[in-house]
Amino acid sequence: MINFRYHVVSLTAVFLALAIGLVVGTAALNGPVADSLKENVNALSKANQQMRQTVNNMEEELAREEEFVAEIAGVVLPGKLSGKRVLVLSLPTGRDHTEGAIKMLQLAGADVVGRIDLQDKFINPDNNNELLELAVTAARPTSASTANLPGNGHGVETSSALLASVLLDRSPGTAAVSEADRRAVLAAYTNANYLTTAERVTGPAEAVVIVSGQPYVDKDSAKKDESVVKVAEQFDRTGGVVVAGNGSDGGNLVALVRGDAVLAGSISTVDNANTVQGQLVTSLALVQQLAEKKAGHYGVGDSASGLLPRLPQ
Repeated sequence: MINFRYHVVSLTAVFLALAIGLVVGTAALNGPVADSLKENVNALSKANQQMRQTVNNMEEELAREEEFVAEIAGVVLPGKLSGKRVLVLSLPTGRDHTEGAIKMLQLAGADVVGRIDLQDKFINPDNNNELLELAVTAARPTSASTANLPGNGHGVETSSALLASVLLDRSPGTAAVSEADRRAVLAAYTNANYLTTAERVTGPAEAVVIVSGQPYVDKDSAKKDESVVKVAEQFDRTGGVVVAGNGSDGGNLVALVRGDAVLAGSISTVDNANTVQGQLVTSLALVQQLAEKKAGHYGVGDSASGLLPRLPQ
């Protein structure tokens, strides 16, 4: 008769057999599996080390290339922009490479009459009506009159036109802006937190470098990208405007200027001004604008016509 003790002994025997089988099987496979895993780990470790070394080499090569360009700039640029009065207009997306662009302009001998940093508030479409009202109240006797400002209801365009009227040279035969009126207009926008000036603007400019960056990506990106184009259009009054940007895709200012036949014919662009190379080329593009009255499009993007302009000897 089969009793409970018999069942216990049988189950014990089954589990013991399973345990013995697992031990024997593990012992049999342990060597080959462990060796294979170890080889895979070693191979991945070596590949990782090689990739890290490659990255380090590329970073070192880039640093040396930038050092080389910085030294070449000291040979190529001095005197190229001597006596030229240049305004630097920095957009919110271009802050990181504004200083680099200014240093190259100064190395070329340019008289940087001022740096204007437009704030995000200036580009924000929510402030359209406030910018329209500010343009009316900030206008002064020798600035552009409200009758001469754009009347299409675009706040950024209207305010940019007013700012350009006090920051750039006037057409021949047109009365110059008084220093008091220039300061008053800038103060109105500064006090309303639409812009900042790193230093006092010393006078009107004959050329402008607009420093920009990547396209906007938020819900208002289309309107903001349109607004920065309006800024460029209104400051394109002297025939000497260069957009120093970062990239040429996605609808940023460089891409939008290059994609517009009219703007591309009068405004130069550099799509790698976030690098030392691009900052050097920005100054050379401005030389071309002022010396030849010619716009060019340079950098590493597909829409660039070359790496740098060919200047006359």
